[in-house]
Amino acid sequence: MKKTLFSLFLLLSVAPMWAQTDTLVASELTDTKQHDGNEVWARVPDAVQMAWGSTDVRYAKMNVPRGRMAKTLRLDAWAGERVMAQAVVWTRHDIVSPRVEATALTCGREVIDAKAVNAGFVGYVMTDELNHNGKSNCGHRPNKADFDSSMVADMVYGPHIDRIPRCTTRPVWVNVWVPAITRAGIYKGKIVLTGDKGEKAEVALEVKVGSRQLPAPKDWAFDLDLWQNPYAVARVMNVKLWSREHFDAMLPVMKMLADAGQKSITASIMHHPWNGQTEDPFGSMIQRTLTVDGQWKYDYTVFDRWVEFMTREVGITGTIDCYTMIPWALQFDYYDQASNTVKFVNARPQDAAYRDYWLPFLRDFARHLRQRGWFERAAISMDERQLEDMQSAIAVIREADADFHITLAGNYHKEIEHELADLSVPYGSPLDRSIIAERRSRGQSTTCYICCTESFPNTFTFSDPAEGAFIPIHAMVQGYDGLLRWAYNSWTADPMRDTRFRSWPAGDTYIVYPGGRSSMRFDRLVEGIQCCEKVRLLRAELQAKGNRRALKRIDEALKVFGWGGLEHTQMPTGERISRLQRVLNQ
Repeated sequence: MKKTLFSLFLLLSVAPMWAQTDTLVASELTDTKQHDGNEVWARVPDAVQMAWGSTDVRYAKMNVPRGRMAKTLRLDAWAGERVMAQAVVWTRHDIVSPRVEATALTCGREVIDAKAVNAGFVGYVMTDELNHNGKSNCGHRPNKADFDSSMVADMVYGPHIDRIPRCTTRPVWVNVWVPAITRAGIYKGKIVLTGDKGEKAEVALEVKVGSRQLPAPKDWAFDLDLWQNPYAVARVMNVKLWSREHFDAMLPVMKMLADAGQKSITASIMHHPWNGQTEDPFGSMIQRTLTVDGQWKYDYTVFDRWVEFMTREVGITGTIDCYTMIPWALQFDYYDQASNTVKFVNARPQDAAYRDYWLPFLRDFARHLRQRGWFERAAISMDERQLEDMQSAIAVIREADADFHITLAGNYHKEIEHELADLSVPYGSPLDRSIIAERRSRGQSTTCYICCTESFPNTFTFSDPAEGAFIPIHAMVQGYDGLLRWAYNSWTADPMRDTRFRSWPAGDTYIVYPGGRSSMRFDRLVEGIQCCEKVRLLRAELQAKGNRRALKRIDEALKVFGWGGLEHTQMPTGERISRLQRVLNQ
């Protein structure tokens, strides 16, 4: 009963943004772009139309869909793999209270249960565009009017919405997670649309399951690191920070991340590590108190609850990345018991005051981490900091405990790279493979990261959806162990409707939506990571068999994902993915 009441509470708590969970269309912003007129829509048959489109296309809301469409679609999959598809519905007449449902997929007596086939309407959100200077896309955007805005399909909603208005298009996103125990064969079923006035349309879906099996996401080798923001969930879902309701609201959001193979937990160990740049600034999960007698005391309650939640309930058991000893604003807070006020230490990493603040904390933190059995998982993490600052901070860390793991997302510095358990370098500054190999021989990981800088590839809400799949494959081809993308769910003020932000292009700050809703971008990212795992497994299998011809086919398909391939081909991103998939599924 309590669980039911809380679910109702969550439903009502988001009323300021979307009155009820099924009023998607009514709450969408207005699309002011030029679109197909009545003369175009008049040529559409009277009955509701439904057909399979392409996952590479964001279909316009007010236009009749164009391009290759079909009533039957066949997907190739390994057992344990998730495969995606996009159907499109368009209509000359209002459809009230439409619902989309998936049937079970059958192959003789074998069945893929309908619960493994998720079909949901795609929501339209407001996006903008790249910077006009043709250079970095980072920087403040105080005036939204300076950037051309439009409505794009991105958010994967639920199976029921309020309506599909006349002369509009509504995509349907389909995600099939093939059970690991599924036997090889061709499984057939349907995706069915119904309306409250008897409207009905359907498309046929076939999934050809091969003989190979993809491991569970927790066992994937690809090192995925998307930074989580628990503070955003509390604000958007209108629940008290760190309450049980807060953790319940976070569970479906963070579970999607675990199911994508996420390896790291993002923990903030100081107040506003990134100077409050997001809509929901990160607070400190560890409280510092300077007692009346001049002693430091540390409260790890929130930190412990967050790590326990992400580990035990969500299932992310990798690194605990603790940010940061070098924030953007070199200002460090603590509660002063004598004055009953919050005070701040302003110090550079080279200053004695910096060492006096951090050294006792790090020593106590190391003790606490060992007591909880987390020391080997934890890392003191920094991002985009200068060499001199890093050297000074590392000296303090090593003085506190020589065995602390240290990570950096930033430029490569030969002077300190041996100190870094994980180094994530910018996409546009690729490391020499010999450096990556040497680090790997020392048990150190090396990844690359994408941020607002890159025009291509990226996961903005106006980016080509296939770029989400391209990014991890590119990282693998370049020799990296994985990928970092700074924001998983740092939601905007109105995240279900408007992905634009006061800084950076739309969609830069988040890749999933509130309430455990995915996106076309996120699902395509998962597709790319699965491709990396399939390449890894196939290479091992084919090398053991001595099948050089098959290995060469894989290598040829991967060439267009590396820096050399980018320079020498104009092949569309989606076609690169499709060609690779065909090779991997043979």
